[in-house]
Amino acid sequence: MDLDTQPTSSTQPTTPQTQTQTPPQPPPANPNTMHELPIQPRGLLWQTNFITAAHEAELLHIFRHDLAWPARPGRISLHYGYTFDYKTFNIDPAIPYRPFPAWLTPLLPAREPRRPDQVCLQYYPPGAGIPPHVDAHGPYDQLYALSLGSPVLMEFRRGEDRVEVDCEPRSLMCMTGDARLLWTHGIKKRKTDVVPAEGGGTSVRVRGERWSLTYRWLREGGECECGDLRLCDTAQRRAGVEKEKRSVVALREAAEAAAGSGGGDEGKEEGGGGGEC
Repeated sequence: MDLDTQPTSSTQPTTPQTQTQTPPQPPPANPNTMHELPIQPRGLLWQTNFITAAHEAELLHIFRHDLAWPARPGRISLHYGYTFDYKTFNIDPAIPYRPFPAWLTPLLPAREPRRPDQVCLQYYPPGAGIPPHVDAHGPYDQLYALSLGSPVLMEFRRGEDRVEVDCEPRSLMCMTGDARLLWTHGIKKRKTDVVPAEGGGTSVRVRGERWSLTYRWLREGGECECGDLRLCDTAQRRAGVEKEKRSVVALREAAEAAAGSGGGDEGKEEGGGGGEC
């Protein structure tokens, strides 16, 4: 990957901000490339139409009719390549590698020099969410997410700052730098979102069924150099923090904070501390 994935700063912004961002269209001269959004957090890359609406419809038909999903309510997932371990936020070495199916191959980000090591397909029924979290720093490098089906607001947090990004269907997002390492991301558990309306003001948008694909690459050497003691498992290990008290604890604290601020019982869904987009 040709972008610097290290954070630009380890200090928190001093001016609280709460805003909802509708990502702008890609530059018309080259609509198939990702571009960095001109917002905080830095390092958030975006492509509005990664696939066509017709391709999306084909995928949703496959997801609904051809895949064997876990038989339980709420947010559910399927794993390809290595399997994500929701207890350790790393890959599960006990589960064999699962080859990518034919429908997934065309969806792999072509801008990366190699295939992802792990891909997770998530289904969100209307109203489902994920608590604020960061994916573990040491095991994983950059993080991509493809949104399909219903749009949803994703909230990025750092300190008192809150920034909501509208994840439109067929949009591809890549988290690098600050967005990947220093800000948590999550989706509030609710059935509607308040979004900017055309011509000014706001409108209430009802959530429908949503699917997302999260792409992960294992970090070479398994070490992160961001130095953030609250969120970075590598920095915590180097500082002598016991394994069970590392970033997983911070993620659970974030989930509890979300529940206390109206986030509901998001932490009771699969994963507890999040881990998906």
